[in-house]
Amino acid sequence: MPKKKTPKAAATGAKVVTTETSSEAATAGDATVEAEQEELELLQVEVGDQVKLKQVLDEAVAGAILEYLPEDYVWDNWKLCIMLVSCLFAMLAQFVPIPFPESRPIIGMCGAAYFVLSGILQFIATFIDQDTILWTRAVEELNTNTKLKNKEFMECGVNVRSSLPRFSEYYTVTIQFHKSNKEAKPPSVSKTWSVGQFFDKDGYFDEVGLTEEVDKLFQRFNKAQYDSKDKKA
Repeated sequence: MPKKKTPKAAATGAKVVTTETSSEAATAGDATVEAEQEELELLQVEVGDQVKLKQVLDEAVAGAILEYLPEDYVWDNWKLCIMLVSCLFAMLAQFVPIPFPESRPIIGMCGAAYFVLSGILQFIATFIDQDTILWTRAVEELNTNTKLKNKEFMECGVNVRSSLPRFSEYYTVTIQFHKSNKEAKPPSVSKTWSVGQFFDKDGYFDEVGLTEEVDKLFQRFNKAQYDSKDKKA
């Protein structure tokens, strides 16, 4: 299993937990015990804030997947470019060096362009991103360092989706290939957990526990042990 990342700093507070691990080394019949101390900063969130709760879970899931696969920034770059052009149109409308009302055609054109570009961003968020929290690229080769076994990783990337319905305690993660052949339901695996499995009553987050669960889910995907086509993600 890849090395786990150190949990991030707390959002609304932090608790430092000290854990001790010991390892034994035997030489010439003598055993020596070495104790190592690790300080762990636990992330704390308000458990009643479902938006923040999902954000913390999504970031941990994405971090676990990125230990295996490289992130794909194509759609992020497109969205940034669209937002940049939208801002340029807004600035032009605001600071155009032509007095009003002579500048009305330019202001109208800039407003229309801003509206269209905003619509494109909304289209991407609604119909392309949907509930996706991470896009990854195809890998060039499978090697023992990344422990990737599924040959489909070389053909296409993966998108990771998550769901935490409003007023629900159940958090679902789905990993699937995103293919260009418009396959109706690409191979995928999914798992649902109660958020109470990873947060205590005070809102402290067990990032290591969630990362281990996501690792298990990814290994199923890596071994091509996909969910049934009839199963809903």
